[in-house]
Amino acid sequence: MGWRRCLQEVAGRALLSSARRGMEAADGARPRVLVVGAGLAGLGAAQRLSSSRSFPHLRLLESTGRAGGRVCSQRFGIVVEMGAHWIHGPSKENPVFQLASDYGLLDEEAMSEENQQIEVGGHPLLPAVFYSNAGRVLSPELVEGVRNLFSTLLDQTREFLHVPQVSVPSVGEYLRKEIAQQVKEWTDDDETKWLKLAILNTYFKLECCVSGTHSMDHVALGPFGEYAMLPGLDCTFPGGYGGLPDCMLTSLPKESVLFHKPVTAVRWGGSYREESQEGRTFPVQVECEDGERFLADHVIITVPLGFLKEHHETFIDPPLPPRKADAIRQLGFGTNNKIFLEFEQPFWPPDCQLIEVVWEDESPLVEAGTDLQASWFRKLIVFLVLQPYGHVLCGFIAGKESEYMETLSDAAVLTALTDVIRRLTGNPHLAPPKKVMRSQWHSAPYTRGSYSYVAVGSSGDDIDALAQPLPEDAADPRVMALLSHLGTMTRGRLPGRLLSPAWEVPWEVYT
Repeated sequence: MGWRRCLQEVAGRALLSSARRGMEAADGARPRVLVVGAGLAGLGAAQRLSSSRSFPHLRLLESTGRAGGRVCSQRFGIVVEMGAHWIHGPSKENPVFQLASDYGLLDEEAMSEENQQIEVGGHPLLPAVFYSNAGRVLSPELVEGVRNLFSTLLDQTREFLHVPQVSVPSVGEYLRKEIAQQVKEWTDDDETKWLKLAILNTYFKLECCVSGTHSMDHVALGPFGEYAMLPGLDCTFPGGYGGLPDCMLTSLPKESVLFHKPVTAVRWGGSYREESQEGRTFPVQVECEDGERFLADHVIITVPLGFLKEHHETFIDPPLPPRKADAIRQLGFGTNNKIFLEFEQPFWPPDCQLIEVVWEDESPLVEAGTDLQASWFRKLIVFLVLQPYGHVLCGFIAGKESEYMETLSDAAVLTALTDVIRRLTGNPHLAPPKKVMRSQWHSAPYTRGSYSYVAVGSSGDDIDALAQPLPEDAADPRVMALLSHLGTMTRGRLPGRLLSPAWEVPWEVYT
């Protein structure tokens, strides 16, 4: 999109212009740059700057003890991904794929031209089993017909991108309206109609995971068509996604990266004198939780939107202009978690790679219950069978139910899901999982969720507003928000995080 490239060029020219001004002075007067956050966006920014002789004074401040942000590989018998899982759209247009390729982190199949050329929509479906809470396996043909209907309706929502006035504000409302019309034309018996509605409700929940929202009623209809998908068959990292930030980190000077440095304030409106013999003054001061302060000419902020939603009023001083503050409030930021279950023996067929869950008493046309304690587990509607060992399931759960799950103990989660799986299989004596592990992205104090979406009441203009530097005169940018959290406009959030640095690392491409 043109607006994205324009923002890159404006911010890039401004920062590089500042570098040239600094190079005219002594080496010690060259621009001092701070990058806040060592997720992929922060690492990408630091990597790009450190490769230039124009920025010898670079510091990367990370609040936790590791790099990667919402890329987090851990051991659970095998390597599992607590955050980002796939490279969506692994093709030449995808910088995450290109970087992973350069580092040798992918296998031959992922690197093949055949994989890269698979068109959007041409992905083969994983072998799946569809269980219902009535303890039966549903007909694949029935599920496929309903899935095709949902996909068709979802594709229709993208046609409203350039429509001045939309009939309903949200994707969820549009889908329900169209489904209600479809139901009138169904000639099935009542039981089949209810079952088809229950399957549709499963795909509503699945789309909540994809969009990172509690409800599709929260996702704006008009901008939804801006989401784009890149070609290529989604792939994973054989050694774990965490290899990517690890490789990026090793390319930086060791002394330039500081861990366990939570930033509490970015003060950009003053003149701060360095306590040294040189006595330089700087326009920006960054304060950390431990009391240490850093002075800089420029600061690049790559913290998640969830963190900014909670802290922007005190985190940035002087306060953000109203347009930026409004954008932070209006954009959506939701939670998507994973729950890993390890079994002694699989209960699913040997060729099964995906388990989908249908609750037969649910419908998108009937309002869901709000008792999270009694029903949180109903939002967990798909399990991925992790390869190559095949005895570990990865469940996906989004929204308020996902956030409630974070408050429970491992034992409580294990008990609840054992009961669910016994109901699905119709086997009350099925052995429980051996172990459970889950992500807790909403509870993470420097993240407060998983990823963003364009909520009802917001638009791409809000993303533009946040991307503009401070002060808003781009000739002298002091604070630049390279916004790793804004997975705007592509179905592959990670490319968006890496692409955000505003000079050459491309702006945003989304999971």
